Amino acid sequence: MTDQPLPDAPSTARNRGPILAQLRRLLAGSRQVLEVGSGTGQHAVYFAPRLPHLTWQTSERAQNLHEVRAWLANSPADNLPPPLLLDVTGDWPELRVDTVFTANTLHIMPASAVATFFARLPQVLQPAGQLIVYGPVKIAGDYVASPGDAGPGNAGFDVWLKEQDPLRGIRDLEWLDQLAESRGLRRTENNFLPANNQLLVWQMTGQPAL
Repeated sequence: MTDQPLPDAPSTARNRGPILAQLRRLLAGSRQVLEVGSGTGQHAVYFAPRLPHLTWQTSERAQNLHEVRAWLANSPADNLPPPLLLDVTGDWPELRVDTVFTANTLHIMPASAVATFFARLPQVLQPAGQLIVYGPVKIAGDYVASPGDAGPGNAGFDVWLKEQDPLRGIRDLEWLDQLAESRGLRRTENNFLPANNQLLVWQMTGQPAL
């Protein structure tokens, strides 16, 4: 435990329940998960003790590792090892996992980093491994709204993202599928979750698109 104030990403408390409901099913057969871009670590400390059959490996860039370490120290779990240093565009750790999970990252990374992320997946995923991505996407060029959600939604969020950094933005699902297929992954699920987000699943097939 620590007496220092912990970093807080308020959205994690709002979305962790619906995400976990899907992960219980999707990770039933997994034993090792690599979370890319763990952020504050709040997702990890919530999911790991509720999925005790697997090891949840967090990772972050150097400048954010201290936040993950703080949360793991505050809420330790037997299946939460120390976080790994991982910059998507740099060197990836030498490990093999059943699942790569990432939440709210693809719209923050530059598009070139998203492409690199998909390109590196085969070196860490087992032959039948899966990729699970949570966050907003566009489908056929349209922003997706969850049933019952009102307001500017993802269109307004996309404008805000690009105001912060023009290289950011909500990605097109079709483009993500192309990146995945080029590395031997095929999308198997698109789950619509609250707050205009989706939980997407791709499975390794071992047959990259030509």
